[in-house]
Amino acid sequence: MTNRTEPIRTVAVVGSGNVAEALARALGRSPFELVEVCARNPVRGPEVARIGGCAWCADPARAAAADLYLVAVSDRAVAEAAGALRVPEGAVVAHTAGCVPLEALPGAQRAVVYPFQTFTAGREVDFAEVPLLVEASAPDVAVRIAAFARGLSRTVLPADAATRARVHLAGVFACNFANHLFALGGRMLRQAGLPEGLLGPIVAETAAKAAAADDPSAVQTGPAVRGDRATQERHLALLAGDPLLETIYRTITQSIWETSKKI
Repeated sequence: MTNRTEPIRTVAVVGSGNVAEALARALGRSPFELVEVCARNPVRGPEVARIGGCAWCADPARAAAADLYLVAVSDRAVAEAAGALRVPEGAVVAHTAGCVPLEALPGAQRAVVYPFQTFTAGREVDFAEVPLLVEASAPDVAVRIAAFARGLSRTVLPADAATRARVHLAGVFACNFANHLFALGGRMLRQAGLPEGLLGPIVAETAAKAAAADDPSAVQTGPAVRGDRATQERHLALLAGDPLLETIYRTITQSIWETSKKI
């Protein structure tokens, strides 16, 4: 039986995707004991368990006993995966999703540990630098889950579902949309007969500069912020055969111009 007031010491990860892999790697190097990775995927499950240096279980109903079960699966699978677990009394079940409410989890000892970072299989990140947004179903759970989160990350913030949704949306703009634009830029270079790697230095400097600035809009450059209509028209002429890219160009250019406060 797990005591509801004791610190979290043992953890099981449910899932085998990118977030599960990152958690398994971080937990394997942490003060906590990663007892098991529970995942139905017969290829990825054992691989993630190997990364975390622990056992693998394919059936959530047979998951090992732990103080904390971290459900790191797709948003639509959170409730099903958590509901299949047989959780010891006093153990906490937490999911890692940005846009799933706490109420999606069963039981009284519920929490959210949302790592605000992008994860890719096989790529390591310094988990101590990953902000963790946490929420809990009760004050005693909040104390335990915050202490656990601080054992993994230097930045731990309380965040309810509405706050996490806004943070997740910010991440979609700053990460997912930005990466898509990097991909579109690479495609343009390929069409010009140039290597995509040409973008590497400018992408790295853009990200570093934005991260270092208190307000990334203050370090915005390019024809949009300058109001350089002649260059914009030349670019639009190059995009004339692609209505979608033309729309993207016009929309983002207008947004940059408006937020530059130059109109």
